[in-house]
Amino acid sequence: MSEEADKEDRTEEPTQRKLDQAIEKGDVAKSQEIGTFFVLCGLTLSLLVAAGWSTREAALSLRSFLMNAHQVPADAAGFTAVTQKGIVTGFMALGLPFGFILCAGLAGALIQHKPLWTFEPMTPKFSRISPMAGAKRIFGKEAWVNFAKGLAKTGLVGVVLWITLWNEHDRLEAFAQMNVQAILPATLALTIKLLASALALFAIVAIGDFGYQRYSWHQRQKMTKQELKDEYKNSEGNPEVKAKLRQLRAQRVRKRMMANVPKATVIVTNPTHYAVALQYEPGMAAPLCLAKGVDAVALKIREVAGEHRVPIVENVPLARALYASVEIDDEIPVEHYKAVAEVIGYVLRLKGRRA
Repeated sequence: MSEEADKEDRTEEPTQRKLDQAIEKGDVAKSQEIGTFFVLCGLTLSLLVAAGWSTREAALSLRSFLMNAHQVPADAAGFTAVTQKGIVTGFMALGLPFGFILCAGLAGALIQHKPLWTFEPMTPKFSRISPMAGAKRIFGKEAWVNFAKGLAKTGLVGVVLWITLWNEHDRLEAFAQMNVQAILPATLALTIKLLASALALFAIVAIGDFGYQRYSWHQRQKMTKQELKDEYKNSEGNPEVKAKLRQLRAQRVRKRMMANVPKATVIVTNPTHYAVALQYEPGMAAPLCLAKGVDAVALKIREVAGEHRVPIVENVPLARALYASVEIDDEIPVEHYKAVAEVIGYVLRLKGRRA
């Protein structure tokens, strides 16, 4: 029940990090039918390419041995020499076909996933020796699916092979009248035809099984909402901590702004919402924005400016435009030169009158 409930809770799509971790542990989508299909391809190719050569080599070696059997010494040395010769001949005759099959099997594994080196599948786990876990593996959903798949595959292969043999039944009856030299090529041709029929069926089975294995693997990697939150915290950081850091950064920026307000030449404000502190000195290319803010921050800027007798000029459209278009410590945009020049000129004239 707990396992079923756990599966029901896994409703969230897996993250890329979750998928990568599963692959690193050796948990990959792998279809046995793909491997079987490639092995059959290797077997068929070996029969097409190497069967004739292997048969001739074996026949020549056997003929040579039978013709010269009377010359073999009847002692331990002779027996050893004959055994070694037989092993070498067998290796030469069967080495090439087995090489094709081995390469095909490796290709079937590599085409599904890149090479992966991990000892995780071999790590001892107590859950694997649990009787309950063993019963679930034997009688679980995956076991029943594999059992049904095996029955269907066996039945389909049997039907295909029977149809192929039935279409060749006239040639099978002629086998009884063939000489020994003709039987071997005929048998090879019939074997290749049977393998070709089986390959056509296994191609469909392998593609379907690979799709099912990919789907099943993806379903196993699904996450619960809590796992998704935990992974987000581990990878991106705790949201509460990040919010606290943002708050501290904002406080430092605000403190630096307020320290720069006394250096301002003028504060351009909207009466209640916006405040932008500008600095201009002879030799500057353009006025700089020392501080800006809205609502409470704007009120604080005006308070600091009042304490240090920095002129405050109300200009609603200019205050809004500067707040939206200029960043702190940046020069004002060109389109605001004229309006800002008028304000700064007004402030400088006002200071001159006071002087």
